[in-house]
Amino acid sequence: MSARRTATWAGLLAGSLLATAGCAAGTSEPQATPPPPASQGCGAEQLSAYIGQPASDEVLALIRQWHGDKPIRVLKPGSAMTMDYRPERLNIYLDDAGTIKEFKCN
Repeated sequence: MSARRTATWAGLLAGSLLATAGCAAGTSEPQATPPPPASQGCGAEQLSAYIGQPASDEVLALIRQWHGDKPIRVLKPGSAMTMDYRPERLNIYLDDAGTIKEFKCN
């Protein structure tokens, strides 16, 4: 009977060691690649001349023409926006008076 008990314990010990080893070896998920720097996405750094200007229809039309068919968002304080990352999208941030405050890719 003791040989049987020893074999049972040995089997349980071996099984638990294998289970533990399986958990420790390479089960972590791959890390997502970080988004590229903003300078590689939408060209926001090239629009600094427009900061401080009113976001008139004419100014926004010039920016849209320069940006081409890539997406643009004009965001006023408190605007709702999606949180998806799109490096080619140009965000134009305005202040309460409708003046261009900042450009960011996203």
